[in-house]
Amino acid sequence: QVHLVESGGGLVQAGGSLRLSCVASGSIFSSYYMGWYRQAPGKQRELVARIPTDGPPIYADSVKGRSAIARDSAATTVYLFMTSLKPEDTATYYCSAGSTPDSAWSHQRYWGQGTQVTVSS
Repeated sequence: QVHLVESGGGLVQAGGSLRLSCVASGSIFSSYYMGWYRQAPGKQRELVARIPTDGPPIYADSVKGRSAIARDSAATTVYLFMTSLKPEDTATYYCSAGSTPDSAWSHQRYWGQGTQVTVSS
């Protein structure tokens, strides 16, 4: 059974930074694309960043240049680092695992429970 458990959310001031972590259990980490998505109230879930097992990550235009995603195979953990946070980054952030290059949120196979990030102005 696969579990994704996120941590690291909270209240951050605009211009600040944060690190989100997602620990994956089960046997998927070595073969799955790992990603971070977010969903703000009243909006559709959207990609933030996604990283394959081998190759370059992809980022949403809205976070490009101020975010980094990384995966630690030994710890079966994927991280999301974000800097220069803006109020519009406020959302619930979800860790995901998908078995194909398709980054559409509806095509990801596994999800964490989400962690809230609130950026105050």
